[in-house]
Amino acid sequence: MRFVIVTGMSGAGKITALKIFEDNGYYCVDNLPVDLIENFADLLFAQTSEKNKVAIGVDIRSGENLDKIQDVLSGLKKKEQNYEILFLDCCNSTLIKRFKETRRSHPMGETDSVENGINAERKKLAFLRTQADYIIDTSNLLVRDLKTEIEKIFVLDQDYKNLFVTILSFGFKYGVPADCDLVFDVRFLPNPYYVPDLKHKTGEQHEVRDFVLKSEVSTEFLNKLIDMIKFLIPNYIYEGKNQLVIGIGCTGGHHRSVTVANELYRKLNKSDANYGIRIAHRDILR
Repeated sequence: MRFVIVTGMSGAGKITALKIFEDNGYYCVDNLPVDLIENFADLLFAQTSEKNKVAIGVDIRSGENLDKIQDVLSGLKKKEQNYEILFLDCCNSTLIKRFKETRRSHPMGETDSVENGINAERKKLAFLRTQADYIIDTSNLLVRDLKTEIEKIFVLDQDYKNLFVTILSFGFKYGVPADCDLVFDVRFLPNPYYVPDLKHKTGEQHEVRDFVLKSEVSTEFLNKLIDMIKFLIPNYIYEGKNQLVIGIGCTGGHHRSVTVANELYRKLNKSDANYGIRIAHRDILR
């Protein structure tokens, strides 16, 4: 029996996560009343038929009954009914943006601001986050990225990689991404923009890549950058960080930043790495 409790911040993707679980053969129940969870678990662990993979959604909608979840979890442990907790988190700025885009009110902020509701919810759910077996920060994840992470853990049984690294190229002329943890300015590297044959190409094409990386300065910078990131990642993991966004910026986000971001991703994207990784080019189509 695999019994997963899916919880986390409103707007962080719990409904999407449950759909992913369902698509992978899990029997899913969302917002089951807390008082019924233990009885529900008793029924599941007593039967030996088809429902051997179950995911239930538990969140702030339970209201004051949410406080009872600790007693429920203790009861499951006493009965040796094994469970796993998946906590979906997200930064406040992204959550606010999502609520505004969907024009939904926050479950705890109907008469207050969305941000105050988010802060209140974060405090209420803090005890569940500390007990979570898996924490996935969806601030920079697309649905397909979330699907990949959930399937790695709960379908393929691969080792969980608590830190998720996003390498993000961008153009300074369009502003620095607000969610970057580290920002590197590569505007000092050779600029293909001033080469007529390369101006309208991007760092995804080998001609631009070769032009940017041909100088000794580029090679030395990239080696130092990779060495530093490799030093930082295990320390971030030890510190408990779940999301690391590395911004690589040039003027327009087409040439130099894309090239360096791709090279950094290529060097860090190892199958035996103890972190997840993705790459994105924010301004490459502008």
